[in-house]
Amino acid sequence: MAGMLRLAMAFSVLLSLSLPSSHAQTGACGNYKFTSNKIFTSCSDLPYLNSFLHWTFEQSTGKLQMAYRHTGITTSNWVAWAINPNLNSESSAMLGAQSLVAFQQSNGTTRVYKSPISSYQTNLAEGNLNYVVSDLSAEYLNNDEMIIFATWTLPTNSTTILQVWQQGPVSSDSPSVHPTVAPNTNAKQTLNLLSGQTASSGGGGSRIRKKNIHGILNAVSWGVLMPFGAMVARYLKVFKSADPAWFYLHATCQTSAYVVGVAGWATGLKLGSDSTGIQYDTHRNIGITLFCLGTLQVFALLLRPNKDHKFRFHWNIYHHATGYAVIILSIVNIFEGFDILQPEKKWKNAYIGLIIALGVQAALLEAYTWYVVLKRKRSEKAPRTANGVNGYSA
Repeated sequence: MAGMLRLAMAFSVLLSLSLPSSHAQTGACGNYKFTSNKIFTSCSDLPYLNSFLHWTFEQSTGKLQMAYRHTGITTSNWVAWAINPNLNSESSAMLGAQSLVAFQQSNGTTRVYKSPISSYQTNLAEGNLNYVVSDLSAEYLNNDEMIIFATWTLPTNSTTILQVWQQGPVSSDSPSVHPTVAPNTNAKQTLNLLSGQTASSGGGGSRIRKKNIHGILNAVSWGVLMPFGAMVARYLKVFKSADPAWFYLHATCQTSAYVVGVAGWATGLKLGSDSTGIQYDTHRNIGITLFCLGTLQVFALLLRPNKDHKFRFHWNIYHHATGYAVIILSIVNIFEGFDILQPEKKWKNAYIGLIIALGVQAALLEAYTWYVVLKRKRSEKAPRTANGVNGYSA
C-alpha cells in the first residue's frame, strides 16, 4: 500500500512538470524554399497544428505580404489563417476573425476565398473582410501541404496582430466545424510584425496551465486516491489487528480525494465559463455526476448506522455500489480529459501504468484476503480440545 502511495505521489510530481504546453515548436521555418521562389523577410513556427507563417511587413504603407503554410493535411481538410482586429479578445479569438480559407475541391482544383467569422458554428461562408486583401492565391502540394498567399493592407499605426489559424474537415466541397480539442482551440497568438515576437492571446498560456492543473487535480484525486482508499477498506479490514486503523485511513483517503477532486471540478467549471462556444458534453456531464455521487458518499459517511443497526446492511450496499461507480466513472472521465487536453503520450501511458499497478495489487490482495478469510472460517468451525487446541477428543 505504501508503495502505491509513493507511486501516486511520483505520478503527480511528473505531471506537474508538464505544466507548460505539451506541444513543442517544429523545426526552423527559415530554411523553407517556396516553389514560386517567393522570399519573405520573417517567419514563425506556429506552436499548434503543424503550421508556419512567412511574412514581409512595410509599416509605412501597412502592406503585409504573407504565406501561411499548413502541413500534414489531406484533400479532405480545409485550412484557414485569420487576423482578429480585436487584440483584447479574452475568451476567444475566433469571433470577429477575418479569415482566408483554402481547401482542395473534389474536382482537383484548389479553392481559396475570404470569410468573416461571426459565430462559433460558422460554415466559413464567403464574404467581404474588414481589411483590403489582394493577391490571394493558394496551392496544394503533393506532400500534403497547403499554402495560402495574400497581401493585406493594415492600418499604418498597427504593428501587432492577433492571428488565428485552424483546420477542419471538408464534406461535399463545403467546410465543416473544426474539432474542439486542445491544439485547435489553442491555435491563436499575438504577433509583432516588426520584431517577430509572439505571445499567447487572451491569456491562452494561462488557460493551458489551468487545464493542466485541472487534469492533475482530478487524476490524483478521483483517479488515484479514490481507488486506493477503496482498496484500504476492502483489504485491510480483513485483518483484526488493523481495526479501527483501516477505517480512519480509508476515511482520510476518500475525504482528501473528495476535497482535491472538488477543487479540480471547480477549475473545470471555470474553464468552461471562460471558453465560450466550446463545450465537452461527455466530460462535463460525467464530472457533474462524479461531484454529485462524491457528495452523497460524504453525507453517507456522516449518516453511517452502527454495525448492529437494521439498516446497516442496506447502507453497505448503497455505499459500496456508489463507491465503485465513482471509481469507474472517474477513470473513464480521466481518459476523456486526456483526449481533450492531448498531452504528450507518456503522461497517458504513465496513468495507464499506474492503473494497471493498482489493478494487479488489488488482484493479489483479493486472493490473499480470501485465503485469510477462508482459513479463519475453517479454524472457527473445527472442534477444540479442552486446552483449546484444534482436534478431536480421544
